[in-house]
Amino acid sequence: MLFDSTLRDGNHAVRHQISKSSIEDYCQAMDGCGVHTIIVGHGNGLGASSLQVGLALLDERTMLQTAKKNLDYTKLGVYMIPGFGTIKDNLEPAVNDGVEIFEIGCHCTEADTTKQHIGYLRNLGKDVYGVLMMSHMASPERLLEECSKMQSYGAMGVILMDSAGAYTPEMVQKVISTLYDGLNIHVGFHPHNNMGIAVANAYMAVKEGATIIDGTLRGFGAGAGNCQLEDLVALLEKSGIKTGIDFYRMLDASDNVMPGIMEKEMGQDSVSIVSGQAGVFSAFKIHVLKAAEEFHVDPRDILVELGRRKAVGGQEDLVVEIAEKLGGDNGKSSTVNINYHLESLL
Repeated sequence: MLFDSTLRDGNHAVRHQISKSSIEDYCQAMDGCGVHTIIVGHGNGLGASSLQVGLALLDERTMLQTAKKNLDYTKLGVYMIPGFGTIKDNLEPAVNDGVEIFEIGCHCTEADTTKQHIGYLRNLGKDVYGVLMMSHMASPERLLEECSKMQSYGAMGVILMDSAGAYTPEMVQKVISTLYDGLNIHVGFHPHNNMGIAVANAYMAVKEGATIIDGTLRGFGAGAGNCQLEDLVALLEKSGIKTGIDFYRMLDASDNVMPGIMEKEMGQDSVSIVSGQAGVFSAFKIHVLKAAEEFHVDPRDILVELGRRKAVGGQEDLVVEIAEKLGGDNGKSSTVNINYHLESLL
């Protein structure tokens, strides 16, 4: 199954300013092309629109109702992190707006926080998938333990987010095979492209038993972007793995709709690469660049320090704190050796 997060993760790349007309155009172009679900909303999910992580152009109910009106065949999905969103304020309205697929996410060691939300949705008969963010920060054994909790809560599958684009193919192989052997539900993977290997990592995940890949057209997403679905479908089909995707329709959507949504093409730069190497949440990139300019420091040094502190989504305030501290040295950032942090990622 391919989950399409173009209208959710892609919102990070445009500061959560995806328009109503873009949602309409995208859903019409992709409806029925073979992707299982189109996930819509603020980049950080339901309830996340705020000054701290970014105010969305549209309220979430407008986004969901617009998408639902333009989807006849493909399922509508949402993502939510407990704490940003709540059952009463966000999940209940989403159910009423016709959302069919729910991803409930948390930090990779905090599956306990999803129990109530997964249980609520399963009691309504909804399809629910647990998501572990920043999953490079935990061992395969710990990830299996956390995923097992989500399985016990009723999740139909679990999706590991490579939120920082920090995985290597060898890491993917070990983690996905561990989950595949230890669980009785779907295993999924959501790669980021900070080091240019999101498609390769997704392919490795499929080879090791993953049945869900969560990606985007053009790789549209936080930081350097996500696994580009067009590339992945081409690779899978060439390798003899049938996807059920109407490939030309997907390519047409990529060529004709995405230029009107994206502000620029996705891809790696030095900041994104260091972000992946240091294991920093990809959506921090915009905040880091802004703080680096304000305090006249090297954004890469901020990222390395964020990695050392094991910062996670929701701790955007740390970016300014670190930049201010680095900028105190005559306005120049210190030279930081990244190698000390790499051992914890491998």
